[in-house]
Amino acid sequence: MKIHELAERTGVPKETIHYYLRAGVLRKPHKKGKNQTEYSESYVEQIHSIKGLQDNYFLPLSVIKIILKKQKRQSPSEKSSFQLLNEYFKPLERLLNAEITGRDAFREATGLSSKWLTTMEEWEVITAQIKDGHPVYSQDDVIIGKLLVDMDRLGFGPKDGYDPENIKRISDFVRNYVQTTQRDYYQSDLRRLISQEPTGKEVNITELMSLFFYHLYRKLVREGFEHLRNSLKKEAR
Repeated sequence: MKIHELAERTGVPKETIHYYLRAGVLRKPHKKGKNQTEYSESYVEQIHSIKGLQDNYFLPLSVIKIILKKQKRQSPSEKSSFQLLNEYFKPLERLLNAEITGRDAFREATGLSSKWLTTMEEWEVITAQIKDGHPVYSQDDVIIGKLLVDMDRLGFGPKDGYDPENIKRISDFVRNYVQTTQRDYYQSDLRRLISQEPTGKEVNITELMSLFFYHLYRKLVREGFEHLRNSLKKEAR
C-alpha cells in the first residue's frame, strides 16, 4: 500500500510516519522504484503499537524502539498478548477511573448487546449502582463488558460451544471467596468496616490480590495448554 493509504488505515499523518522512519522505530519500507515505496500490512500493526505505547504509556520513541525490537523475538502468542494488554491496561484510564452513566452509553462503550447486558446484570457479573435514578457503571464493569465482547469475537462464545453460564459460576465462586476472606480478615474488629474508609494498606492488598489472581490464572492456563498438548502428542505416537 502507498503511504497515503497507510495514513488512512492508521489515522496517523504521513509526516508522523516519516518521523517514525527517521527515528528508527519503523523499518525502512520496500522500494519498487525510485519514487515508488510500498508498505506491507505489518506496518499497520506496528504503527498501532507505537501509537498505543505513546498514548497509553507516554513513552518516548527511544524506549518504544527498544520494546519493539524485543517484541520481534517473541512468539506469535506473546505478540498477541502484548497487543491485548496494550489495549486493556491503559494507565490513564485506570488513574481517571471513569464511570459511565446509562445502559445505552455502556453498550456503546463496550459493544455488549442489550440481551447479554441484561443477562450479565441478572448474574451480577456486571453491577451498576443507581445514582439519581440512572444506572452508573464502574470502570471495572466497562472493562468486563469489553472483555466479554472480545471473548466472543475471538471464538470463545456460545456459538463456539462455550457455555456462558461458566461466567456466572466463576463470578459466584470469586464473590463467595472474596466475601469469606473479607469477613475473616475483619472478624477481630468488625466496627472498622462501619467507622472508616479502606486504608491505604487495605487498598494495596486489594490491588495485589487482583494481580495475583490475574497472573495465577494466566500461568495455569499456559501450563494446562502445554500439558494437554503433550498428552495428545504421546497418545498419537
